[in-house]
Amino acid sequence: MPKPQDGAAARQPTPYDDLNAVLAHLVEGVRRLLGDNLVGVYLQGSFAVGDHTPWSDCDFIVVTHRDLTPDELPRLDALHAEIHALPYPYWRQGLEGAYVPAAILRRWSLEPRDPPGEPRGPDWGDPGMSGAPAKAYPFWYLDHGAKTLVRSEHDNSQVVRWCLREKGVTLAGPPPRTLIDPVTPAMLRAEILQTIDLILRLELEPMHLVAWQAFWVGLFCRMLHTLSTGAVWSKKASMAWAQTALDPKWRELIAGAAAVRKGDAEQSGQPADPAAVQATRTFARYAADHAAGVARARDLLEQKQAAQRGGGFQPGGRTGGPNAGGRPGGGQFTPPPMRPGSRRGRG
Repeated sequence: MPKPQDGAAARQPTPYDDLNAVLAHLVEGVRRLLGDNLVGVYLQGSFAVGDHTPWSDCDFIVVTHRDLTPDELPRLDALHAEIHALPYPYWRQGLEGAYVPAAILRRWSLEPRDPPGEPRGPDWGDPGMSGAPAKAYPFWYLDHGAKTLVRSEHDNSQVVRWCLREKGVTLAGPPPRTLIDPVTPAMLRAEILQTIDLILRLELEPMHLVAWQAFWVGLFCRMLHTLSTGAVWSKKASMAWAQTALDPKWRELIAGAAAVRKGDAEQSGQPADPAAVQATRTFARYAADHAAGVARARDLLEQKQAAQRGGGFQPGGRTGGPNAGGRPGGGQFTPPPMRPGSRRGRG
């Protein structure tokens, strides 16, 4: 494995000097604390895919050769508490990310399900995913604004892998493409269909603030955009796409969500309009039907292409085993943590 390296992009990975200083502190800290266990440090999310703002979350991934030990964990908690004391008011609390063993990052899988010596019982609830039950391997995860790491499957998804592999920003270490197997459109498609099912079962909660109502509209636009293109896009790009690609009756709802300014608590922190809430729930049902139609069309197209090539076909990866990203048993396009207040100014 190549030794972590520095470069111009690593020194100035974002347009924000304060954030670059926070990231430099993070990289220096994990190098010092992890030593030979460190593989690399990367950005994914909006700072990789695009359309970040001064109020974005900064999503990071630290890749390790092996999972963190009981000795490493409290030292890393101390590092993140130290970052919260840096003189950069927003960005010192703007990091969100995970520490990921390289072997688990390589491809999404249901095996291994639990870390060695840490079996999770049927009552375990994911602290980064609104108490969701255990499914795949939990990373050590830092929520937005948190100082301590928790076990969570939040970043163990096909979408995170796609973003990191195809668009990731290297702060230290080898190119992320060398660490992750390709994530196909079929894998993304299967994951998104499963996530839509999950969100509908959760009834799009919470929905009590303008920021949350706008968040759900933007998330459904992003998922439909990915289903249609086989790639992951920013929320801004996806809402612009949705304005012309979806039924025109949703344009006003989408435009309203796009106008919510993240970081403006006077706007995004207001109670959600009941009419907008109802429209968002109706939009979600429309999106679920639209997604199913897109998936069927893509499956038929791929089936035809596979037949022309003389090869086999597995619709949406759904019969390809645990590593295929299938549904059921596929990956998870994970919404951010759904606890009120876990991020500032959603939407």
